[in-house]
Amino acid sequence: QVQLVESGGGLVQPGGSLRLSCAASGTFVSINAMGWYRQAPGKQRELVASITSGGTTNYADSVKGRFTISRDNAARTVHLQMIGLKPEDTAVYYCNAANVRRWYRGGIVTDDYWGQGTQVIVSS
Repeated sequence: QVQLVESGGGLVQPGGSLRLSCAASGTFVSINAMGWYRQAPGKQRELVASITSGGTTNYADSVKGRFTISRDNAARTVHLQMIGLKPEDTAVYYCNAANVRRWYRGGIVTDDYWGQGTQVIVSS
């Protein structure tokens, strides 16, 4: 199994910055993509940013130029640096590990995993 533990959420004023971190632990062979999703009250969960093991990134249009995702494969961590935060960025942010390959009963299986979520509130 794989566990994802997020940290770094909190309350920040509009225009402020936060850095979210997610650490993966457990026994696995590799993780293809890691990313951050968010879910605001009454809305569906949406992709914020993702990064592959090779470093290819993808961002939601609403965060381009303000958020930066980075990944340390050796440390099994992914970070989301957020600047210029807006009230509409308020949401629970979830870390995701996609296409995680691990050994299971003599073979390789792939699964997706989610963290427990960390709250980000942007308010004056």
